[in-house]
Amino acid sequence: MRIVLGVAGGIAAYKSAHLIRRLRELGHTVTVVPTADALKFVGAPTFEALSGQPVTTDVFDEVDKVNHVRIGHEAELLIVAPATANTIAKIAAGLADDLLTASVLTTTAPIVVAPAMHTEMWHNPATVANIATLRARGVHVLDPAVGRLTGPDSGPGRLPEPEEIVAFALAAAEADTAEAGTTETAAAEAGTAGTDSAGALSGKRVVVSAGGTREALDPVRFLGNRSSGKQGIALARAAFAAGAQVELVAAHVDSGLLADLPAGITVTPIESTLDLQAAMATAAEHADIIIMAAAVADFRPARLADAKLKKSGDEGMSIELVQNPDVLAGLVADRRPGQFIVGFAAETGDAAHTAHEYAEAKFRRKGADLLVFNDVSADRAFGHDVTEVVILAAGDGASDVVDAATLAGTKDDVAQKVVAEIARRTTPVESTP
Repeated sequence: MRIVLGVAGGIAAYKSAHLIRRLRELGHTVTVVPTADALKFVGAPTFEALSGQPVTTDVFDEVDKVNHVRIGHEAELLIVAPATANTIAKIAAGLADDLLTASVLTTTAPIVVAPAMHTEMWHNPATVANIATLRARGVHVLDPAVGRLTGPDSGPGRLPEPEEIVAFALAAAEADTAEAGTTETAAAEAGTAGTDSAGALSGKRVVVSAGGTREALDPVRFLGNRSSGKQGIALARAAFAAGAQVELVAAHVDSGLLADLPAGITVTPIESTLDLQAAMATAAEHADIIIMAAAVADFRPARLADAKLKKSGDEGMSIELVQNPDVLAGLVADRRPGQFIVGFAAETGDAAHTAHEYAEAKFRRKGADLLVFNDVSADRAFGHDVTEVVILAAGDGASDVVDAATLAGTKDDVAQKVVAEIARRTTPVESTP
């Protein structure tokens, strides 16, 4: 694959050297397009030696080759890593004042942006709006990591490690290629040039739950799960981009994720499964579509200690658990006429059944319209930016379950496709007179 790697002028530019090497090890051709400021951190000879390609930053270098257009045209994937707040702002505004931004503006290839900046810059309303703009245009944005920054402080804004950027970028490219093929096929069959997903849920009220519930044991400790909330938040963004009025019921999510939401999404924070049950029941009263993506605790401690539980010698501790209510099943049982409900299932297999078989059984029990299932064995899904899911739907028979779709890619890609499937199933088909 012909990959263009844009490098903006931040301290994290040193990681781009490892990124080039990894991409080349995988057999890809890499053309590095740094900004002038990036070359203050990593010199052009380093980029040229690692990529095997000449490096320039100026649109007036090698004018006879029309590089400001050619590089973008020839790219099959364009990655900007690190992407500073300044470069992100220029891309969002459509500026083309150097070779990198000109290449971004001329390419039709998938674009992946890996931001790296200080926490205050990442959370600044201007950056939040710019990131939302890029995502709305189909740019794949890899959320920054949380960790040590340039100075003595820590927080969200750290550039993810090269291996994670490579995995995210290649998955994004694969997802875009697959989607383009599907769109072209559908357009050919319909005799049209394809359709835009924007507005597919216009006028719909959508409630999305996200994150992992926490069940308090004492004032300090809780029982929880490994959900990061990334998929649920991506679904809320995708539904909002499709024109819906969106409410997000947010349990525990990774730091900084809520700050990336478009301003029009209403957020209701909750902590426990009982909190989730109450919030979802209230929101469901006016919802057309419910997406239950939160990871819900099946059990909670029978008693909440008033004070922190202390160790007593070498003795262990026994905790009595009681079963939590089934929030999804309750929403299905109380649904209004015409309300569309989507459940999520994170499953693992065992000696008795596969993860897929457990997901099918859950779909039959819950009674939702769709169940989005992923196999979380061997550290899959939780906390990652790429995923693979299967959408389960009802078949022709009363107990039939069919795979409506298998989706893979970044969590934003998968969210957009899940929302597209929901829109397809909830939009009335116009009859031809």
